[in-house]
Amino acid sequence: MARNAYVTDLKTLQGECSANYLRLLRLVGDMEQGERREIGLGDTFTDAANAFALRLHVRQNAPYTTLVEISQTGPLDRVIKHPRMRVHLYHDVRMAEVIDFQRERHFSGRYRYPNTRMHQPDEKLQLNRFLGEWLAHGLAHGHSAFVAEVP
Repeated sequence: MARNAYVTDLKTLQGECSANYLRLLRLVGDMEQGERREIGLGDTFTDAANAFALRLHVRQNAPYTTLVEISQTGPLDRVIKHPRMRVHLYHDVRMAEVIDFQRERHFSGRYRYPNTRMHQPDEKLQLNRFLGEWLAHGLAHGHSAFVAEVP
């Protein structure tokens, strides 16, 4: 039986991107270009060695756009590759879109499946949903994490 081709659901994708914009604004706030913020996702006071953190780094700040790099750190940093993505915030349309995930860029709205890169047919939507879940978790369970730098 032939499978129907995946059709991009623009309304759902735009909804995710709009919700992610609002979530990111709450986390990034008025950060300037070059600034970094770390949000603890565990009990960094009693178990700092096993705590995870969400790191936000404003890479570029322009009048109508902001580029934010988001990554996760944790106790297994030397063993596994934690998620890392770059997100463009478009202030004029109030949307945030994943433009880079694990150093891979330029995601299409849909892919044929199977494909050589093993992307899902709705890869772009899934990445933006993942961003939304990641940010929602940070907002619900995160706390300001101050890391003392050792000279």
